[in-house]
Amino acid sequence: MKKFITTLKNIWSIEELRKKIIYTLLLLFIYRLGSFIVLPGLDPNKLDALHQSTSSNGMLGLLDAFVGGAFSKASIFALGIMPYISASIFMQLVTILVPQMAKIQKDGESGQKKINQWTRYLTIIVTAFQAAFYINYLESPANQGALIPAYSSFFWLSTVVILTVGTLFVMWLGEKITDKGLGNGISIIIMIGILARLPQALGQEWAARTTRGAGGLLILLLEIVVLIAVIMGLIMLVQGTRRVPVNYAKQIVGNRQVAGSRNFLPLKVNAAGVMPIIFAQALIFLPTVFSGFTGEGFARHFMEQTSPIYMIVYSVLVIAFTFLYTALIFNPKQMSDELKRNNGFIPGVKPGKDTADFIGSIMDRITFPGSIMLALVGILPGLVELFSGMSQTFSTFYGGTSLLIMVGVILDTLQQIETQLLMRQYDGLMSSGRLKGRQAVPSGM
Repeated sequence: MKKFITTLKNIWSIEELRKKIIYTLLLLFIYRLGSFIVLPGLDPNKLDALHQSTSSNGMLGLLDAFVGGAFSKASIFALGIMPYISASIFMQLVTILVPQMAKIQKDGESGQKKINQWTRYLTIIVTAFQAAFYINYLESPANQGALIPAYSSFFWLSTVVILTVGTLFVMWLGEKITDKGLGNGISIIIMIGILARLPQALGQEWAARTTRGAGGLLILLLEIVVLIAVIMGLIMLVQGTRRVPVNYAKQIVGNRQVAGSRNFLPLKVNAAGVMPIIFAQALIFLPTVFSGFTGEGFARHFMEQTSPIYMIVYSVLVIAFTFLYTALIFNPKQMSDELKRNNGFIPGVKPGKDTADFIGSIMDRITFPGSIMLALVGILPGLVELFSGMSQTFSTFYGGTSLLIMVGVILDTLQQIETQLLMRQYDGLMSSGRLKGRQAVPSGM
């Protein structure tokens, strides 16, 4: 405890770090404040039906978790940062698959500015598209009781404009946090939205379990222990690497000979990160969007995370996208060329094509169990809810994108704080050593 208090004092004593923390907290407070401002034309006192229909719907409940409950409150930030994430993922895939876009990205700062600008334009289009479906959801028979009849003629236009502006404002907040605050702004905004629902979810689970007496409290305690174990396992999945030994030959630098060295090539078990789960959920979410968030017809199978069809399709998509995205971002041939250029080689493997094939085969072997574990993490909330009778709100914290994003963002933020401390010759956050394996988040995250 004394070590923890000393670390907090060291963090607060660094003026630059203190200003970043205060600035980040201020912008996050503005974001959370906007999440409670209801759209014009709706009666805030009659939104209970909207909240119930959202919480009872698996996919909409997940979207509501990402935006901190703003979706079920019909807030001006109801769509949150999700349209920007969708646009960023699309642009990221385009820069990988389209040679002309890849060339623009390699132009340095000017090329990156062009891609960022196009991403913002695409965000406006995606937000307007999703806003139209959200209006259809608000006007459905189950939720139309909250609509104010006198405002009905202006409701469609004003809602599309306000939701689009709200998403752009949240995007601006995220960029400001990245520039002047602490950590990746977009990721922190998503994490805060997810964590904002934790007290409510824990309270609902507490209320449900305490009605059963002492046995219910024991079950709640076991649920918390299992949650901690899942988080620890997810950290191992995020940080896990396969170290391939690499030797470097002796080199002549100027007039002196530099001795060779032995190092390791770290290959991540989960090189694709959270992207496969995001891609899979985006595809599964499409039937829900096109059904107007009502889940009619075949879309009903993808509205509940406990549905067997949902779990099977979701797992297959996650495994497929893990291999696809890993193949797009991981280039064994380029890695082999870099080793050869730096006089490095893997013991027992010839340089060149043999090295590339060797690295590729190792990556395939560790990607398969990694993809299985990632798929299991994705469907774990549904399994927990199905077999334990846990509430859907609390079960979302047992896996899926929510938990992956939280673990990744927290590790990244702690690593940045530790870097600031070590730069000023303070002790790090952990007495056992430095935080390692900083979690890379996608450009849109």
